[in-house]
Amino acid sequence: MSVTNLNKETVRYDDGNDAIVIVKDLGDIPGGRSLDVTEVTAEVIRAGHILIVSDSTKEVKPLGVSGDAYVAKPSGWSYCGVLKHSVLKTDARAAILTIGQVNAAASPYPVTADIKSGLPRIEFLYA
Repeated sequence: MSVTNLNKETVRYDDGNDAIVIVKDLGDIPGGRSLDVTEVTAEVIRAGHILIVSDSTKEVKPLGVSGDAYVAKPSGWSYCGVLKHSVLKTDARAAILTIGQVNAAASPYPVTADIKSGLPRIEFLYA
């Protein structure tokens, strides 16, 4: 299970899209989650990134990326939600949207039909 030091000062990163990715927040995971970033190569996980959760361990991690697109969700994992604010890989404390509207045009990668069907309580606008 991922562990994050909650006593250290938060370092914010904003690429300019953080304020426009989440259009309407109607529900999220209370308290957020620490992300498993062991497979992440980027230094920043951007707002709007799709997050997945392990069906067995309940570990949450960013959906993998290849080039400029999301990879297929691995078996044994489900869609969890959308990252509300960009986070650094070194401080992966995530606020996760589970109900609401997302500006898909401002998302870091194109949102697929599989993602949309896996997150039925999130409306992806402008896709």
